Amino acid sequence: MSFGPEIVDDKSPICIPFILKRLGERQRIQHLNSKQHLSAESGKPPPFVIGLNGVQGVGKTTLVGQLAKALRSQHGLETLVVSIDDFYLTHDDQKALAASQPDNKLVACRGEPGTHDMKLASAFLEAVVRGKPARIPQYDKSAYAGEGDRVPETQWKVVNGPGQPKVEVVLLEGWCVGFRPLSSMEITAKWMAPSRTLQQHDLQDLEFVNGRLQSYEAITSLFDAFIHIDAEDLEWVYDWRMEQEVNLIRERGSGMTREQVVKFVDAYYPAYELYASKLRQGVFADKLSCHLRLMVSKDRRVKETFII
Repeated sequence: MSFGPEIVDDKSPICIPFILKRLGERQRIQHLNSKQHLSAESGKPPPFVIGLNGVQGVGKTTLVGQLAKALRSQHGLETLVVSIDDFYLTHDDQKALAASQPDNKLVACRGEPGTHDMKLASAFLEAVVRGKPARIPQYDKSAYAGEGDRVPETQWKVVNGPGQPKVEVVLLEGWCVGFRPLSSMEITAKWMAPSRTLQQHDLQDLEFVNGRLQSYEAITSLFDAFIHIDAEDLEWVYDWRMEQEVNLIRERGSGMTREQVVKFVDAYYPAYELYASKLRQGVFADKLSCHLRLMVSKDRRVKETFII
């Protein structure tokens, strides 16, 4: 028996029409200039790439599953769901990163921008966009007593392989997807202003993470549309995570304490304090009405909808 919060799907009925409208508009443009937009590898239009950012605990994993199911079964679109979590650095590379920044708590373990292998992510998505066969990386968060490691490549699933249908829609989801780097002046201003977690870190450590975020731009530039599941109050992520742990304790007999949850969320909350406000303004500088932002209340239900 589950004691978790009631799951109400009030988001996919908003997201699906948004996706289909954006996709239809792109298809019309491709029809006018088809030769330029055809995939060099498959002779077909490249897949429609959607970035999806959801604050942790808001239910983004459930949402992308619902979106993929609807796009496949109701609209006949071969849809691939990929998580930014599967592009975390290998255990050895994460250890090396932490050792190179021994005083920087932000990169002591996986989580913050800068702890993903963005060369791997870029190579994977670029192959999918070109219609080429590609292996989907997988990451095992339970490896090394919870420190995590990448699953051997021999176990990765293949898409766009011989005899397989070509991917038509890609959904890349993650809590930091779409975050864009700030200027040094912006970082300094946020660090000096009152905040929950930023003063726990040296300014140079925040600037290090911000510099690493530059490599994520190659992924963001591939997005044709963006969906942002936002929270009216970002600090609800602490309560939402605690709800998950209480549910785990009831179902399995173990889970994090309140103190452990606060420590866990504190590890990635600085990125929210740095980048959430910019994301709310829109991820695109050159694409109008391609960013859907859903503001949710404490019960995770949609309160307001914005198209940017």
